[in-house]
Amino acid sequence: MTLGAAAACFAFSAGAQSGGVIKIGVNQPLTGVVAASGNFVTNGAKIAADEINAKGGVLGSKIELVIEDNKSNPTEAANATEKLIVRDKVPVLMGAWSSTYTLAAMPKLMEYKVPMVVETSSSDKITNMGNPYVFRISPTNGMEAMKFKRFIQPMGIKKVDFLVVNNDWGLGAAQEFGKVLKENGVSVGRTLNMDAAAQDMTAQLSTLRGSDADTLFITTGPEQMTLLLKQAQSLGLKRRIITTGGTLPDQLIEQAGSAANNTYHDAFFTPWFPELSSNAAAAKYFVGEWKKRGINPNGMPEGARGYDGIHTIAAAIAKAGAADPEKIRAALWEVEVSGLTGKVKFNKAGPAGKESGQSIPDTHIVKIENGKIVRTE
Repeated sequence: MTLGAAAACFAFSAGAQSGGVIKIGVNQPLTGVVAASGNFVTNGAKIAADEINAKGGVLGSKIELVIEDNKSNPTEAANATEKLIVRDKVPVLMGAWSSTYTLAAMPKLMEYKVPMVVETSSSDKITNMGNPYVFRISPTNGMEAMKFKRFIQPMGIKKVDFLVVNNDWGLGAAQEFGKVLKENGVSVGRTLNMDAAAQDMTAQLSTLRGSDADTLFITTGPEQMTLLLKQAQSLGLKRRIITTGGTLPDQLIEQAGSAANNTYHDAFFTPWFPELSSNAAAAKYFVGEWKKRGINPNGMPEGARGYDGIHTIAAAIAKAGAADPEKIRAALWEVEVSGLTGKVKFNKAGPAGKESGQSIPDTHIVKIENGKIVRTE
């Protein structure tokens, strides 16, 4: 154990609950290429924390979010994790949006033996690597692909191409969706990728324009997705487009305009249709609170993940009976939370004896028609 780890463990045992406050670390990209998404998740976390505190907090203490910016960078994500644990003495974290950032943070969780609820990342590697301090409430790429299976036949999908961001999230999505599609009689053509910071994807789109596929799956953040849709329209790319990973349809409508029409989107939370949530009452409250705070309404699907993550952590602290990392880790296996994105209950994933926790959230498909979001189920 490093000196930092020893100091952190001492601090926890000495009382991480000092001053009537229980700290929860939040590790998100607040600046950089995916800053909008990280800020939306953080706003959702703040709504949850305020709601919990208004009802008396946890174990008689208020919860305090200690927020660190990972700057949309894996090295910074690891550094932010260490800062939160060693400097801020948090007994539990939520993070870190991107699969790449979460994978970078995970060794620090092991080193300091502090659990983290993963609210967004979807790479299957996260829960298959043998890290018992990881508890994910978002779907894996594989889960998302399996849940999509029910749409293959109704949508008449025969042949697909993929255009994905060149990281663990995008490459994993192409692999897992490709596998499920092949197993269900769909032909898989080209798989192209792009750097997360790329602004010009016309070369990839020009290559795909010559394909005979009827459907193009795209996986990337909403900012790059906006550019892609505009460039696809300019090039006259004519085919069904489906996005994975829970993108932000409202933002695409606002920023891509007519280029977003007739695109389909895999959504984990549908604020436009709160009745689809497994906790419709909480969904209506969340939507109302988000609007009341004047936060950009485009970000509600992302914010829901932060909201569910903090409620899950609070439930685990309450069950643990103390703001202690090991007790919280054990309690996370026992929590059941009815969230905006589905029912949170962790199943074991990964190598025996070192399992990570994986919940099974909901997924939905929505379509953009004439600048409006419509249900497809």
